[in-house]
This record gives sequence, structure tokens and C-alpha cells, in this order.
Amino acid sequence: MILKKERVKNMGFQLQNSDFNKILNELKKEYKIYAPKRFEKRGTFSDTDMIRYGEIDSVEEIVWKEKSEYSPKEIIFPITQTLFYFTEEEYKVPKVDDKKIIVFLRPCDINGVRRLDTIFLKNGEHEDFYYKRLREKVKFVMIECKESFENCFCVSMNGNYTDNYSIAVRFEDGQVTLDVKDEDFKGLFNKVGKEVDFTPEYVKENHVKVEVPEVDKMPLEIFNHEMWKEYSERCIACGRCNVSCITCSCFTTQDIPYEDNPKAGERRRVWAGCHIDGFTDMAGGHSFRKEYGSRMRFKTLHKIYDYKKRFEENMCVGCGRCDDRCPEYISFSTCINKLNKVLKEEEKDEE
Repeated sequence: MILKKERVKNMGFQLQNSDFNKILNELKKEYKIYAPKRFEKRGTFSDTDMIRYGEIDSVEEIVWKEKSEYSPKEIIFPITQTLFYFTEEEYKVPKVDDKKIIVFLRPCDINGVRRLDTIFLKNGEHEDFYYKRLREKVKFVMIECKESFENCFCVSMNGNYTDNYSIAVRFEDGQVTLDVKDEDFKGLFNKVGKEVDFTPEYVKENHVKVEVPEVDKMPLEIFNHEMWKEYSERCIACGRCNVSCITCSCFTTQDIPYEDNPKAGERRRVWAGCHIDGFTDMAGGHSFRKEYGSRMRFKTLHKIYDYKKRFEENMCVGCGRCDDRCPEYISFSTCINKLNKVLKEEEKDEE
């Protein structure tokens, strides 16, 4: 006789929004709290809204039924960041806010931050000091995400699941249900929450499916394949795919001299991206990947080949924001599938 294995209960808490807001107010004494929120009439088109990350004061501000247009990346890797101030004789690193950080985000974005951790903290012998001092302050509140949005392909990229969170939250009308793993927070919910059995659910299937080519089946000839020419004709090098992506981590540096004393100023690092004009410019006027198709090739192979060859997982987590944001309707998921099809056809021809 086969005994049926019983599911182990996962104790959680359930409370009304009003009680959750009281806890948020208590947490704000020690933390800055970020979540996807609506910015009215700040969208791409006239009188449209934008959903992006910002500080919140209440659960009602959190947009959980829609996908944010931008990732939470800028919280730990700011768009513009002063590295140091300098004078003729010395330099000084700026201080950061003493408050710690709580971020409400989906599983794909938590997995995306883990990719950023690999790039900035585990990529070689040196850690990025500026990234590390912000990253160490962050705790994740995972927004339960059990239904796929348009253009998501997180299941194909193994970005749909994670248990790397302090709290997992399910939003419902008027109340929240939480799985609290972090001992620092359990005491807060014990006082007001009702104990319930709660295990967060995850997306099991996307509308978009991607078949990623195997690393060992990527011949050098693919770099010059004609499939990339299509993107030279369609891409306009706006860089929206780069800035909306949770795992794009490229930046440039700028020295900003002060008007009253040109020998004093500050050095900043600013987001940059492989699709943006000027990204590959070098001293002497040299520039590489001038064709937009070659930039698409670089990004694609970096996300599913170079990174995977080194770290044994895809860099892309399948959030689909690049597809959402492209004004030319270029689909990254379609590009991966097209690449896979080309490789299979060439492999078949060789046989």
C-alpha cells in the first residue's frame, strides 16, 4: 500500500489593509519602502499613466494587477550615481542614507537582482563597492505572481520561481496574506495578523514560450548570419530595452567640473546600453557595432550565451519588459526563437 504524502502546512498571516498600513508606517521608521506605483499622466502617450518604482506610504499605492514598465533595478543601481567628489588635492565618497530598504517585487525581478549580484559582486576578484553598500540594505517582499502578463516568458528562462524573500505577499481586495520568513518581521505580524496556511503560487505557463539554444551548439558563424540584418532596418537605437531590463548592467562615467572651480567637481556613473549610440565609442574616434543589427546580436548572445557559458544560467529572466517597451515592436523572445530555428536548420543541413 502506498501512503499519500501529506502537504506540510506553511504558517502565514492574513490581515486587513488598514492593519497592514499600520505595519508599513512602523517599518518606515527604519526602512525606505519601494513598490510599483502609478504615476498619473507620466506615460508615453498623452494623458496615459506610467507604472514604475517609487516610495510608498500605503498598500493602496501598490500596483499589483499590472506589470511595471520599469524594473526595480534603479533602487540598488541608480540611473545616475555620484561615485566621488574631487578637488585639486583630494576626493571624497558620498554617504548613503542610513535607512534600510524594503522592495516589493515579483519573482522574475528577484531572480534578476541575483544576476546583478553575480555581475557586481561575484564577477571576478573585485566587488563593486557602490553596488554592495546599497544591496546590503535591501530586503525583498515578493509579490505573488501566478498569472502571466502579456509578453512574459519567465517560465522558459527559469525566472518564474524563487524562495529568496523575507516576506511573500498575496494581495486581495481589502486584505493581504503573507508568508513571513524573516525573523525581523514576524513579531510585527503576530500582533495583528490572523494565522493561516499560506504558500505563495507561481506562474506555471506563459502565453509566450521560448526555446533557448544550447551553449555548445552555438557556432561562430552565427555572428555573421543574415538574420541580424532585419534588426538593422527596424531598430532605432532608443535603448528602451536596455533601461527597462532588470539585468542590463552597463554604465559609462562622466566627470562634472563645477563652474566656479573647474578643478573641483564630481565623477558620476550613468546607465548606458549596447543599443544606444555612442556606447562603443573609443578614444581616437573608433566605434564598434555601428549597425543596429550587430547590437541586437550582441545583446541576444550576451543574455543567452556569454553569461550562461560563464555562470551556467541565462542572464535574461523573461520579464518581457523589452518587448513591452520597444516602439518598433521588436520582440526579444521572438529573436531567441528565430535564432534557435536558424541553428536547428543549419544543424539539419550539416547532417
